[in-house]
Amino acid sequence: MSALCSTFRIALPAALLAAAVSAQPPQGGRGPGNELTRQANQFDLDGKGAEARALFQKAIDTAPTPAAKANAQRAMAMSWAFEGNCKKTGDYEQMVIDYWVTREAEEPHNAFYQEGEMADEAARVCIDVGGLDAAAQWYKKGHDLGIKEPDPAGDRKLLWDYRWEHAAARIAARRGNQAEAEKHVATARADLDKMTDLKAQQEAFFPYLTGYVALYLGDYQKALADLQKANQNDVFIQCLLGMTYEKLGEKDKAMECYKKAYATNGHNPPAAFAKPFARRKLG
Repeated sequence: MSALCSTFRIALPAALLAAAVSAQPPQGGRGPGNELTRQANQFDLDGKGAEARALFQKAIDTAPTPAAKANAQRAMAMSWAFEGNCKKTGDYEQMVIDYWVTREAEEPHNAFYQEGEMADEAARVCIDVGGLDAAAQWYKKGHDLGIKEPDPAGDRKLLWDYRWEHAAARIAARRGNQAEAEKHVATARADLDKMTDLKAQQEAFFPYLTGYVALYLGDYQKALADLQKANQNDVFIQCLLGMTYEKLGEKDKAMECYKKAYATNGHNPPAAFAKPFARRKLG
């Protein structure tokens, strides 16, 4: 793929898409809760974190159900992520995990999956801000919670193993440990090759892994080649490409990627890193 920051889409399998959507804060619709969330999200995107968290706290305090409260707590976790606060993000993600613990008996397949997802969200925020020890702890917790799902369907256990190796490789690369990073990349590749129903979807995250590792280990040509094969719609990938172009001395191309990343309206870990990072880069 030669086009700078070009685009393609990845389709999630229906079962995973349903599981992921079930834990998302409400989007669209009418009512005070949705409007509160919309306003708070926009404050975070505008760099007004204190104002955002005041509204998220109101949403938490006035939530009509435990599920709604957990959604508001997850949104609060992301608000702290926009501030680059690993600890506070983890504190609120843990509250969401605590909610899903109460759902284990009634919906065990979804509950354990969501517990793992929330831990991985905290981990993602921590690694992005350089909190590598905390990231490793959260990623391990996410893996261990996810594999507790009873009788997981299809590739679900392999998915958690793959995610853990993916994370461990990135953490090792951030620490400058090439041998350790390469070992985890190889294990991630082996886990991916064992998959059947999730292989096509998860394959798209492998060049993100190898490009990330190459970037942080200083192989910028490989980083560029691999990251151009990753999901170009992902604002985090756009930032990684911008960082790579900067290392290669191609500032104009880097700025183009940062401009695309800055346009995000997401309220999730990739956006929580990309929006503030791109804002600083664009000055």
